Amino acid sequence: MREDSADYREILLQGFPMLDVRAPVEFRKGAFPGAVNLPLLDDLERQKVGTCYQQQGPRQALELGHRLVSGPLREARLTAWTDFARHHPQGYLYCFRGGLRSQIVQQWMAEAGYGYPRVRGGYKALRTFLIDTLESAARDCDLWLLGGLTGTGKTEVLARTGSAIDLERHAHHRGSSFGKRATPQPTQIDFENHLAIDILRLRATGCRRFVLEDEGPSVGSCSLPFPLYQRMQQAPVVWLEDTFEARVERILQDYVVQLRAEFIAHQGPDQGASAFAAQLHHSLRSIARRLGGECFQRLLALLTDAIEVQHRSGSVHQHRAWIAVLLQEYYDPMYLFQLKRKQERIVFRGTQAEIQAYLREIATGMGP
Repeated sequence: MREDSADYREILLQGFPMLDVRAPVEFRKGAFPGAVNLPLLDDLERQKVGTCYQQQGPRQALELGHRLVSGPLREARLTAWTDFARHHPQGYLYCFRGGLRSQIVQQWMAEAGYGYPRVRGGYKALRTFLIDTLESAARDCDLWLLGGLTGTGKTEVLARTGSAIDLERHAHHRGSSFGKRATPQPTQIDFENHLAIDILRLRATGCRRFVLEDEGPSVGSCSLPFPLYQRMQQAPVVWLEDTFEARVERILQDYVVQLRAEFIAHQGPDQGASAFAAQLHHSLRSIARRLGGECFQRLLALLTDAIEVQHRSGSVHQHRAWIAVLLQEYYDPMYLFQLKRKQERIVFRGTQAEIQAYLREIATGMGP
């Protein structure tokens, strides 16, 4: 059998499969890429054992756990673990602290002829390592922010930049009031874990200069780790520019064509189309107070008309009207106000091609 490991960096860098034997309620709060939840105790069993531990002590709690997971139930769970081990021979198993639960699973698997290593320190140690990774990157690495008005294609530029960290991709959200996707965002812990692993892998290649989109303190429901956000407030900014017409077209594709396709792929044609329409209306209503009554009613009428035309004919042309008004009367004034506050931090302005060339110089250390 391979030895138990505390080499958290290697485990996460290599993306080894991981057998998470915590209860489902723990797993849902946060885990790691490649982890599969096959618990020793389900949520109710864990609750019963915990209550017993508090009221009667550890020995009685352990005995209760063995009674709860015995006979056919024990065999079924053991079969699931050994199947995982057989299909993922390079993997590891873990519980919360690398203690009793993972030791029991490891022992039962060994008795069945499957030696399988544990992560020493378990989930908590891996999580602490990733928090340290985020904090050290914020402290030791150079950060550059990519800014620009809504629809200039910042995500496209990041995708072509080898040293980029795409916060919106990790948050599964486009970062604006209309940025919600057809499927849910990750939990805060999952967001942070994926972000930290992305940084860990980039740093393993020798990268110490990162490019991030200029974001607020949160992307949808996901809050940026405070040390990273705090450091972003002092970082130099490169400002991406594009024509108004190109921006309208890009938003049309992202927030209408692609978003509707996402909903339909996830929920089916009828339900997906209805959910897409409801999502656009909800997004508009979420900024109604900031728009003001007259502007909101005008945009609501334009949006409703565009959705009806699209539903009847498939044409998305009408959507350009509300997108243009939203940019001119809401997003652009807001972004330009923010731009004035960070004017002294802007070190370069340009088109996508010009920005990409500038960022390549930064990534290679040839830039400022």
